[in-house]
Amino acid sequence: MMQKLKWRGAVLVWLMGVSLLGCSYTGQLEPFRTDGCSSFPDGPPEEPERWRGCCVQHDRAYWIGGSSEQRRQADDELAICVEKAESKMLADVMWAGVRAGGSPYWFTEYRWSYGWPYTRGYRELTPEEEALAKALLEEGSW
Repeated sequence: MMQKLKWRGAVLVWLMGVSLLGCSYTGQLEPFRTDGCSSFPDGPPEEPERWRGCCVQHDRAYWIGGSSEQRRQADDELAICVEKAESKMLADVMWAGVRAGGSPYWFTEYRWSYGWPYTRGYRELTPEEEALAKALLEEGSW
């Protein structure tokens, strides 16, 4: 009898977990913020903000979030911008860094979709979420 109860309890816990995964996502997008190139210099000592604009654009894409393909596109655009601002070598280094460190599954502030709660993962924005993102960008003072 006790074995049957344990088994039923385990099945109940499993079913609850599966049903929670099926629930719609209700996280709220936080206002946009940027720290430039995060844990990387924003430029060389003689021009300390040379590629900062590239990083801010990249932060905006990460803030909004989206699919894994949209993340790759944001990372590729960062590399293109940094190559124009400095060099291919630096662009390759930064691209490798964001590819390794920007996963939505890392517990970091600068992960993919960092405007959203950690549990969002990769997910395309709904039309309502796109409208919210646009409104937050328009009212922001970043």
